[in-house]
Amino acid sequence: MPKQPGSIQFLDVDGLHADLSQPLHTRLALRLRSAILAGNLPAGSRLPSTRVMAQDVGASRPTVERAFDELKAEGFLVRRQGSGTFVAQSLPEREQLPRRTARHHAPSAGAPRLSHRGRIFAGYRSHSQPLIGRAFTPSIPAADLFPRQVWSRLLSRAVKRPGIESWAYGASAGLPELRAAIAAHVAGSRAASCTPDQVIVMSSAQQAVDLAVRVLLDPGQAVWVEDPGYPPAVRLLAAAGSRVVPVPVGPDGLSVEDALTFAADARLAYVTPSHQYPGGGLMSLERRQALLAWAAGNEGWILEDDYDGDLRYAGRPLASLQALDSHGRVIYIGTFNKMMFPALRIAFLIAPTALVEPFVNTKHLFDGHAPGQTQAALAEFIDQGHLATHLRRVVSEYDNRRQALLSALAPLADDLELGPADAGLHLAAYLRQPLDDQAIAAECTRKGVDLDPLSRYYMSQPRSGFVLGFACSRPAQTQTAMNVVARAIRAARKDARLQVVR
Repeated sequence: MPKQPGSIQFLDVDGLHADLSQPLHTRLALRLRSAILAGNLPAGSRLPSTRVMAQDVGASRPTVERAFDELKAEGFLVRRQGSGTFVAQSLPEREQLPRRTARHHAPSAGAPRLSHRGRIFAGYRSHSQPLIGRAFTPSIPAADLFPRQVWSRLLSRAVKRPGIESWAYGASAGLPELRAAIAAHVAGSRAASCTPDQVIVMSSAQQAVDLAVRVLLDPGQAVWVEDPGYPPAVRLLAAAGSRVVPVPVGPDGLSVEDALTFAADARLAYVTPSHQYPGGGLMSLERRQALLAWAAGNEGWILEDDYDGDLRYAGRPLASLQALDSHGRVIYIGTFNKMMFPALRIAFLIAPTALVEPFVNTKHLFDGHAPGQTQAALAEFIDQGHLATHLRRVVSEYDNRRQALLSALAPLADDLELGPADAGLHLAAYLRQPLDDQAIAAECTRKGVDLDPLSRYYMSQPRSGFVLGFACSRPAQTQTAMNVVARAIRAARKDARLQVVR
């Protein structure tokens, strides 16, 4: 039998505690998985006990247990009662490699040596195939509600435009008519104050975050982020070398008073004030004013991610944080990918006047410009009133689907505590018992229901629960899917009781 390693030299623990973009058990599992795939832990190797591993990496035993269990579920580890934990003899990802790869390429000497930024990027799972929304996929709008014929006509018109401008390299900041249309839209719907020159057309909110960080932050500078928060943005901030400082966020949003106790030297704050992601809360006016005062008094910057601010079911959409900014410290991010459809790939950033030129020049270097013909079609879609009509329609239908989800959740009141549900495409549901939300989600996925574990959104002190999207699911589908969730929760409760008895 292979001997148990006497140390953790096989494990890359660099940045294990500094990288706060994922829970510690997930970070540990990632590094163990990399060590196995790199051959540093050969098949059949015995791992240190959870006690020894916990001491060596500076973690708790439950954290190590969760990491081991995650890798066991993926097929990388085998756990034998009384014997220990071993690397599986047959690894799942190697089995999936095409046979011709082994014939035509020499065996790798190990995993490629990536940069610190590369390791952070590589640790985030990409989509291996299109993400098609179903119950309860979060953050995906309903494709069946979009006016495809109108869009097809406008796109065809853009392609047939005379001249060559729409076929050439475009302006880095975006098509002038689209920038003007966006400025008018956000002024009317979000009370944002800007000129078309301040609008920069992007492909996504993530790209906008990346642009702002490239220009404004040096490695090691502190940035406040909401905890729980939006994992892609947190990972982008960490990859840039920023000192990511998670600030626990309650129903009233991020508290500057709390944030200052964690990092008084913060340079930037990334917030979702109009619909906190994933909790769904609304930042209070008092906390908005405090955040703006901090930025103005400390030469700080605020990244306002208003990813679904136009989708509100109780009253009119609220004014943005940018609308309250009188000192030019807020960088506003919006996206049409949630309002319309994800494949559109058009978002936007509204920069303070002083940042427009450095932002546009930086964007030109790493991205160039957004697709010109799609921009032209979108400009007409907004100017001709189609976007406003579409938003009225989807808000009405999403409200019906939201109410269906709330009705389906009512019988689970003893199991789930619901967060705010008056905006956006999702709501958060917190498990009242400390059950394993990732195991429950995996079981539901096997049954054809997408359940996003809430614990994955926390950087410290995670709570168990789920992020439930409702836009892609019709009422009848919602009830059927919720029955699957209810059975999975009951099974987890029963298993937890049995473990206590043992």
